[in-house]
Amino acid sequence: MKGSPPMEVRIGCSGWHYDHWCGLFYPGGLAKTQWLQFYARQFDTVELNSSFYHLPSEKTFVGWRESTPDNFIFAVKVSRFITHLKRLRNLGSAMDKFLTHAASLKEKLGPLLYQLPPNMKRNDELLRSFVSTLPPEYHHVFEFRHESWIDYSVFRILQEYKAGLCVFDMPRLSCPLIATSSFAYIRFHGSGSLYSSCYSDEALSLWARRIIQLAGEVNTVYVYFNNDAEAFAARNALSLSNLIGTASVSEPRPE
Repeated sequence: MKGSPPMEVRIGCSGWHYDHWCGLFYPGGLAKTQWLQFYARQFDTVELNSSFYHLPSEKTFVGWRESTPDNFIFAVKVSRFITHLKRLRNLGSAMDKFLTHAASLKEKLGPLLYQLPPNMKRNDELLRSFVSTLPPEYHHVFEFRHESWIDYSVFRILQEYKAGLCVFDMPRLSCPLIATSSFAYIRFHGSGSLYSSCYSDEALSLWARRIIQLAGEVNTVYVYFNNDAEAFAARNALSLSNLIGTASVSEPRPE
């Protein structure tokens, strides 16, 4: 796979600020204030999960932008206030406020991830109404957690508005590997148990072949591992990067 044509496949983790990664991914004794810089030497992208729970200040976004390399990209998970509490309805100024803060990342702002709650069933009219209001200058991507949404009619709505489908791998629910926009977006939540299982080399090899094929159809493929237990996410992301040929450095070893 190392000899494959050039492609943009960005691979990283869903977050970097995990205390339990110390000694497994981060060298022992490395200050937390240096974790993002260390992470950014291994990967060229990260998915911000903290923004789902609490909207970071514009100053915080600027700090992240300034402490990472020029080619680094942040995917940003949209606030649960928008997706889970308001459920895409009657948002007032919430969406504008979120976008204003995230825009502080400037050229390093990647896709905006809207993860819908697992008890939110399919509603095509609601999806179309919401997606049609989103500013087209951003890349928007949707992860559906209720099986009723996993339908090609839903995917066509996303395609109509050039929004992305988040392809995910998780126990008990699957999603086809397709792209509905100029980019593709994939999340790995764990092979056997949610967030807490490691992908085998065989599974990652299969995914690498599938991702390379998909990469020929889009401008960029974004891939994030969300199985943070025991630093499986970092280990799997580095392995997949090496399989696809996008890794810039070898796997770090704890001190």
